[in-house]
Amino acid sequence: MDANTYSLKQILTQERRFVVPTFQRDYEWTLEGQWALLFDDLEAVADRLSEARVNAELTGQPLSRADRQVTPHFLGAVVLDQLPAPAGGLDLRAIIDGQQRLTTLQLLLRGVLDVLLERESSRAPQVRRLLQNPSDIITAHHERYKLWPRRKDREMWPVVMSDEVTTAAGHGYLQARAYFAERARTAVSGVNGEDLTDAVVDALLDLFKLVVIDLEDNDDAQVIFEVLNGRQTPLSATDLVKNLLFLRAELRDEKQLEDMYDRFWSPFDDDWWKIYKGRGHAARGRRDILLSSWLTAVSADEANIGHLYSEVRRYLDSAERKTPDVLAELNAYGAAYRDVYSENGRGTRRLRQAYQRFDRLELLTVTPLLVWLRTVTPERLTEREHELAVLALESWAVRRMITGANTRTYGKAFLEVLKAARAAASNPEESIANAIVAALHAAPAGLSWPEDNDLEDTFVNRPLYGVLTQERIRMLLGAIDERMQIDNPRTEPAVFDYDRLQIEHVMPQSWRDHWALDLPSEEQRSLAAQQREQLVHRMGNLTLVTSDFNRDVSNLAWEIKRNALATHAKLQISADFAKTETWDDTTIEGRARLLARVAALVWPAADHLIEELRL
Repeated sequence: MDANTYSLKQILTQERRFVVPTFQRDYEWTLEGQWALLFDDLEAVADRLSEARVNAELTGQPLSRADRQVTPHFLGAVVLDQLPAPAGGLDLRAIIDGQQRLTTLQLLLRGVLDVLLERESSRAPQVRRLLQNPSDIITAHHERYKLWPRRKDREMWPVVMSDEVTTAAGHGYLQARAYFAERARTAVSGVNGEDLTDAVVDALLDLFKLVVIDLEDNDDAQVIFEVLNGRQTPLSATDLVKNLLFLRAELRDEKQLEDMYDRFWSPFDDDWWKIYKGRGHAARGRRDILLSSWLTAVSADEANIGHLYSEVRRYLDSAERKTPDVLAELNAYGAAYRDVYSENGRGTRRLRQAYQRFDRLELLTVTPLLVWLRTVTPERLTEREHELAVLALESWAVRRMITGANTRTYGKAFLEVLKAARAAASNPEESIANAIVAALHAAPAGLSWPEDNDLEDTFVNRPLYGVLTQERIRMLLGAIDERMQIDNPRTEPAVFDYDRLQIEHVMPQSWRDHWALDLPSEEQRSLAAQQREQLVHRMGNLTLVTSDFNRDVSNLAWEIKRNALATHAKLQISADFAKTETWDDTTIEGRARLLARVAALVWPAADHLIEELRL
């Protein structure tokens, strides 16, 4: 990154074009918001410069020394990205950040030039050089202009920059030019009618300064933009990438940009895409997550969501793909992403259930694989194989969650699985679902797929309440109950919204009042109490209840509580409570083993899925 402070004269007299990406936002600076304040600043600097020069003449000092003593006015920073240009042609810079500022400065210069031309000032050619490139080095008419605005405004820009006098009516550009010209007429005349033209022009050209950040190949506009604009407003990397894509298309003379935008990009303008997922500093908009997922899938390399702009730029430079193809692919991935994460997305009931669970687990690292699977045609990946592939991913992730396994290298693990799936997809003789199950079974990134005995050991011996979130425990219990409903032919299955149910400790957390330990010695009671404090939070002691469950019985003795639990709802995980005479350590352990066996059916082990794929 090359960051330096330059005067407007240093920036704009270079033989260079500053290009605003095609679909950047509208020009939004206004008289009340920025124009008046900007010219007030110019007048203040010109007054200081004029005063310094008058004092220098009175004291016999050189004017150059007086000019150096005047404090310049800093206008902030702009971020520019190098664009490819033909050999011998004008240097090109894309305005990544600062288009409002640079556009307004061009309009200010144009307004000042109007006044200089009216007064037939010798300074007019100097100011014009900050607006136009020399005619002997341009090959197309639009190359004349130092700044070339977004596509929507390009018909207007030559009118705004022409020497013809325009009125303030109409376009905001024309209003700004007229306003600055009117202010300049007053400023160059001075209060007492003296000629302050040189002070105004010199202040504008030499004492108005910008910090110019020129990006190099390894710089990240996304991070720089975020720092400059404050972290209170999360940056959308997707907007930067959008500008990059359409600017590249324009420079390559790829036609029908508006049509490409309408067909492929406009769906991402929907408010649904603006919702943020994740928490705290890790929260990102859905568009950024999609972009990261697409880049991971197509490049077979894990994308860093915090550096998306630079990574997409590097991918586009190396892949040499046409913009319409990239946009069409992004659009297809967007449709697939909505199928995965939208309530109204397509997919079988089992797939939608798995997607919802992944969403509750906030497991974004699996997103590239889930989205890529939805882009595979049904002819290549049947509905059954699709379900089994996603079930394998869900089982691997949920079993690891239950057993408290490490999640730090999940991105690398899912990328290994994605590569295996892509390799299988390229071979008509191979099964994509088989490849996914096999890759997970082989412990990608060294992360194993827990066995049935691992689930049972966790349910029996480890407290889960307080370790897992209540939402995740509710998901586990709900899935187990649903499976028990299906597997019990003697009862009519009941339909529950498990997300609305509440977790209940069968043996209450405050067990000491009605669940006393009947042991002979204090030492035995103390040890048993410590064990019970852990026991009450284990899976075998947890169930679900509806909101109308009688909380008055929650802490009462088992003889009272068991009937309330068994009769208040048709939950299968509570159905046997009425038949259970006692509720103690042994009963809790037995129920934990039962729940673990059912959980192993909901989230099958690798061997089971491998066998099912053979059928």
